[in-house]
Amino acid sequence: MAFLDFFGKKNVGEDLVKKVPYGLKLSLHPYRLTANKAESIILYVNLKNLKEEVLLTSIVVEVPKNLGFDQTGLSTTREIRLGEIKPKEEKEIKVEIWGNPRTEQGEYKIGVTAICHYRNYGYVLNAEKREIVLRVI
Repeated sequence: MAFLDFFGKKNVGEDLVKKVPYGLKLSLHPYRLTANKAESIILYVNLKNLKEEVLLTSIVVEVPKNLGFDQTGLSTTREIRLGEIKPKEEKEIKVEIWGNPRTEQGEYKIGVTAICHYRNYGYVLNAEKREIVLRVI
């Protein structure tokens, strides 16, 4: 018997660490880019809270060095803070991803990580990671 059990308190964090807290779906529109041109696509991130608790949430999107979040392609990582997501609530986030003259033909993996925080954004409780492949022709 733990000390906190004596006072009737339970550790909610252990349940959040054991199971995946989010449903995460990714899609691209349009689903491919043209090589060596400054064009953009939209990455749609659908995030659903699968827990019965309110979760402080952020997502991190990572792209390869030949892509970027602006036309210059200097930034390859973006963190988006979503705030608190209520139980069973869904959010859709749109992220614009740019190709540039350095973007060659091929397939590029885009990584998205949904992070569950506690207290503030400095503390990570659990995370869910997914990848989607972008074709450049």
